[in-house]
Order: sequence, then C-alpha cells, then structure tokens
Amino acid sequence: MKSLGAAVILLWMGLGVVTAESVSIEHGHESLTQKICQPDIHAVLREMSAKIAEQQAEIRNNKEQLQDVETRLRASEKTVEEQKLVIKDLTEKQNEQAAGLGEVRGSLTLTGSQVEELRRDREASRVSFSAALGDGHYGPFDVATPLVFKNVFTNVGSAYNVNTGVFTAPVRGVYHFVLFVFGDASATTWTGASLHHNGKHVVIAYEAQVNSHHVTPANGASLLLEVGDVVQVKLWPKAWVRDNGHHHTTFSGHLLFTM
Repeated sequence: MKSLGAAVILLWMGLGVVTAESVSIEHGHESLTQKICQPDIHAVLREMSAKIAEQQAEIRNNKEQLQDVETRLRASEKTVEEQKLVIKDLTEKQNEQAAGLGEVRGSLTLTGSQVEELRRDREASRVSFSAALGDGHYGPFDVATPLVFKNVFTNVGSAYNVNTGVFTAPVRGVYHFVLFVFGDASATTWTGASLHHNGKHVVIAYEAQVNSHHVTPANGASLLLEVGDVVQVKLWPKAWVRDNGHHHTTFSGHLLFTM
C-alpha cells in the first residue's frame, strides 16, 4: 500500500514536470498541450484507482480466508486435545482392567496341593446314606443294644460303617437323620429304637398298640456334627423290632450343609 501511494505521488510529480516543460517550450500552443495531456492523466488515475480498489478487495478477501483458516485450525487443535484426553482415559481404563485380570488369573492359579485339597473338600461335602436292618427279629434285651443296618441302599462318602452300624461325620456341618421302625404289636413288649449322638440319647421311635397287628413308629432329627462325631441307632431296652424283605426298619442320614 505504501509503495503504491509513492508511485502515485511520483507520477503526479512527473506529469507536472512534463506539463510545465510543454508550456514553457510551446508557450504559443498552451491550450492545445493542456487539452492533449489532461485526458491522459485522468485515464491513468482512473485505472490506478481501479487497481487500488482491486488490491484492497483482494487484501480483504485474503484476510477473511486467513481468519477462516485460523478458526478451523483452533477448532482442530481443540479436537486433537479432546481426543488426547479420550485416549488417555481409555488407556487408563485398559490398564486397570489388565491389572484386574492379572489378579484374577493369579487367584485362579492353584497349586497341585490346593487342587487336591479342593477335591477332597468337594468329595467330603457329598454325604448321604440309607440302609435297612435286614430280615429277622431283634430283642428284647435288658439294655440298649446297637442295631446294625446291613442292607445298604446308598452310602455316598462312605461315612456309614455297614459292619458296626455307626455313622461318622467326615466334615463339620448340619446332618439330618431319619429312623423308621417296624414291629409286632404286643401287650407286654413294645416296639422301639432310639437315635444316639456320641453315645447320648437324642430321639426315640417307640410304640405299643394292642389292637393292631403291627406298629410302625418313626422319628428324626437334624444335628450339628463336628468332624469325627458318631451317630447310631440302638434298640430300646426291653423292646423289639423286626424287618423282612420289604425293608420296613430303616436308618438314613444326609449332610444338609457344611459349617
């Protein structure tokens, strides 16, 4: 802009000199010279004004484009910063998840002894037995006498001893026991048996019915047993029971849950 203005001033000065010289040399033809020079000067000025206006418009247009580029650049920089924050957040979450997965994998890594211990615990938690007394009459006796239920239907966990009739708790937990007794009705001899925990009486299944041909008393109980506790059935003193192929007299026990 400054160079353009200087050129205009120099042009004016040059034109003035030319005009003066024309007037001094050809003083007699002053009017004719002025008429010839003046229209050329106005044409040059109009042309230069038009060029100046075009350059000013171009400068304004360039400024607007530059401002638009700067605006878009600032927007792009903001977007890049936001994306950086998102990437940082995702990276942190991924690292946290990877760390958590590593902990889970570490906790799932078991030694051979731990696996064996889990297997033993799993097997020990499966406890259930059921057995029938077997054919014959038992009793009466003057004292409580252990009954051995020899016809075993099931003995998961092998906690029931078919040779002694004693159940031994393999794990600490709550067990449920059921006793069904079958006997002949008699006016003098009752039918009865009792459940014992570590030698102590718990419940009894006991009945006498003169007007009936047979009696079938029953009872049961849930017990909290420690490892090694024993449970068994004893014939009640001076009572009797009997059984046959239909398995009327039975003793059953099941682990409900461990403690």
